[in-house]
Amino acid sequence: MHTSCVHGGFFGGQADGAQAEALRVPRADGTLYALPGGGDEALTASLLSLSDVMGTGHHAALSARVGPGKRVAVIGDGAVGLCGVIAAKRLGAEQIVIMGRHADRIALAKLYGATDVVSERGEAAVARVRELTGGFGVHSVLECVGSAQSMQTSLDIVRPGGAIGRVGVPHYDAIPSAQPAFFANVTVSGGPAPVRAYIEELLRDVLEGRIEPGRVFDRIVGLDGVPDGYRAMDARQSIKVMVKP
Repeated sequence: MHTSCVHGGFFGGQADGAQAEALRVPRADGTLYALPGGGDEALTASLLSLSDVMGTGHHAALSARVGPGKRVAVIGDGAVGLCGVIAAKRLGAEQIVIMGRHADRIALAKLYGATDVVSERGEAAVARVRELTGGFGVHSVLECVGSAQSMQTSLDIVRPGGAIGRVGVPHYDAIPSAQPAFFANVTVSGGPAPVRAYIEELLRDVLEGRIEPGRVFDRIVGLDGVPDGYRAMDARQSIKVMVKP
């Protein structure tokens, strides 16, 4: 598990760099991935997504045991949630419910393969998902937000024997509704995505044009524009901002 490596760390923390002109990568042989043929400029955005949001969406889908014929709900219409829609479609899901309320993001989710949209929250959202699934709930939930409410919603919409893949950094101390989930045999899995482990598999689909996760980048800024990029994402004016020195 790459994310639990005893020599692991974060850029900008133990290792300098991140948003800079150049970056020294520790243990590069096990961290970096050399692109065959040097890569295509037109694919830059999609290739960048493999280092974070696409790999994270894929991790959520695997953790939630998405597979052919499954009914899936994706909670969150940010970059990770949108890539979760790609991942669910790629893994053969029959129904993909995107739970979000931003029109531009929902449009992209539909382009990526979402079959249904739930814009409600709380109990109303639970009722709507149940309605869309014949009262049973979904087999798989991709929890891409990390709030207590999103986790509670996940537990309320998953069917018995289903699975929740959580990749949203949790802003709560404990998973709610532990006993109902236990007696329903619901699996709760996930965590920081080991994206390096998924690059080779996902890269083929990017290079061959089967997936286009780079569409989540809807703004490009230079180094001087980084603060504006953060403000745009915080205000939900941008999905994902690319820094291009």
